[in-house]
Amino acid sequence: MSTDETFVLSTGSALPGDPIDNTALAKRFGVNAQWVELFVGTRTRHFAVDLGTAEQTHTLADLAAAAGAQAMSRAGLEPTDLDFIVLATATPDTLMPATVNVVADRLGVDQVATYQLQSGCAGAIQALDVGRKLLDDDHRTGLVIGGDVCAKHLVLDRDTTGQPPSELINYVLFGDGAGAVVLSADAEGATMRLDTVLNRFTGLGRDPAQVIHWWGETGPTPGVQAVTEDYKAIEERVPGMAVEVLHELLDRCGWGKGELSFLLPPQLSGRMTQRIVKDLAVDSATEVSVVADTGNNGNALPFLQLDALAPQIRAGQRAAAVAIESSKWLKGGFTLEGL
Repeated sequence: MSTDETFVLSTGSALPGDPIDNTALAKRFGVNAQWVELFVGTRTRHFAVDLGTAEQTHTLADLAAAAGAQAMSRAGLEPTDLDFIVLATATPDTLMPATVNVVADRLGVDQVATYQLQSGCAGAIQALDVGRKLLDDDHRTGLVIGGDVCAKHLVLDRDTTGQPPSELINYVLFGDGAGAVVLSADAEGATMRLDTVLNRFTGLGRDPAQVIHWWGETGPTPGVQAVTEDYKAIEERVPGMAVEVLHELLDRCGWGKGELSFLLPPQLSGRMTQRIVKDLAVDSATEVSVVADTGNNGNALPFLQLDALAPQIRAGQRAAAVAIESSKWLKGGFTLEGL
């Protein structure tokens, strides 16, 4: 039987290499650094590839295991203390074996249930939802991880001159990283209580606004972009969806906006986050955002926000997080209370 309450024992994060600023991107890809700052609003990001050699420096398993190990260390846990691991990602290292099992091996974890969820940034919310539902009388503690390595899909030696914005944006918007939380059915040692999780598909009849193709040995389909973004649809729909999620989360908890101490808004980009925060209009809450410094690293973002929140939240303080995925339109979010 599932437990009635879910507690957060600890958080962890991992970012590859040194931060890469807009000047470095401008030099490497021929983009305008000021355009990146003004249009995207991202100052730095971390890549799991070397910009100079195009060699991959970190795998998703590297980053996920590092974030998971940090979370376990902070909670004082040994590998045998875990009852399950859940990993959310849009960019697994391989189709088989599932990256979550490589991570388990790296962490020294064995004889437990493992789950891997394939999704964009809303996958982090899905992973939290699965993790809390796995907690029961026999499964008391679990590790939930979100991470992505997007840079490995970029062609670093490509001439970007004349590229359409829908392709060029991918070279400046995304970053790589991983984050983790330890969930428990027991309150002892917990820093936060996870109160409500909202996880919902809302894309019936809607065209996807983000598509990432994955070709096998047959190679790319002629004339088809590997990664496409419909930014007009994202700009039109995401802010309104974020407002809907926040209102539903508050209604479920019976909280008013004025009772929130912290707000973890969607992290598509620094500029979009600013717009959404304005629309959410939670003046009493401290914003917890990381995307302007980490880039959009997908499933890592909500966990990186949690990692940034953990040292700040105090007993009795309340926080709400919102995540929107535009690939096929997913709403996600959760609420927390400090202990």
